[in-house]
Amino acid sequence: MHKALTIAGSDSGGGAGIQADLKTFAALEVYGTSVITSVTAQNTCGVLGSYDLPPDFVALQMDAVLQDIGADAAKTGMLANAEIVRIVARKIEEYGVKKLVVDPVMVAKSGHALLAPEACEVMIKELIPLAMVVTPNVEEAAALTGRPIRTEEDMEEAARRIREWGVPFVIVKGGHLPGEEVVDILFDGFKVYRFVGPRVNTNNTHGTGCTFAAAVTAFLARGLEVPEAARRAKEYLGRALAAGRPVGRGFGPVHHLAGYYTWGD
Repeated sequence: MHKALTIAGSDSGGGAGIQADLKTFAALEVYGTSVITSVTAQNTCGVLGSYDLPPDFVALQMDAVLQDIGADAAKTGMLANAEIVRIVARKIEEYGVKKLVVDPVMVAKSGHALLAPEACEVMIKELIPLAMVVTPNVEEAAALTGRPIRTEEDMEEAARRIREWGVPFVIVKGGHLPGEEVVDILFDGFKVYRFVGPRVNTNNTHGTGCTFAAAVTAFLARGLEVPEAARRAKEYLGRALAAGRPVGRGFGPVHHLAGYYTWGD
């Protein structure tokens, strides 16, 4: 049985974070486990508040999962603060998790900050070098590198810069850039891959970043190489976006289990 671990925040609205990750793992036939870093009060309209768990308890959750069940691959999402980033990095190293996907969640779609500013440097220095893949969107990549991203060339340059921090594969997601197609850039240090898909015109986009990173993680857990995992993750997300339905009054979620059932109207 293939197993994947998500280390992230809980979304009470069910569209992002731990909830999105576990739905994605299930859809892609991987057994999912979770470590919760923060509990958020949020819905489709925004984040009302969040409560960060004590770092020692985050570590205890990781011990509980990794000592017993293990993980063929793992991902991080919302890590909230520097102390949690540091303890997660320490435990990833302690348990020798090699297939780690870091999704540098920094700001919610509503604009609510999900990562303390001082935690960014800790992530760059202590966590990203332990990762196999980093999956920032263009806004996160711009924040991490300190350079604006407006074109595919800017995306490629950002991927090159991030890879210099010690991570083998960088995927910069282009969904925030305008255009009828969405282009994601993967750089492995030698080759630049372009993954192109049609833009789905929908307001049901909550959790897209979490879902994509979770899909990459699931495919890595199943033994795929990174370029193929990224390609299939993009295809999966495209289907989930196209099948989305309005839930709530704001940005609804993607349909993680679109291949298994359809939502009634």
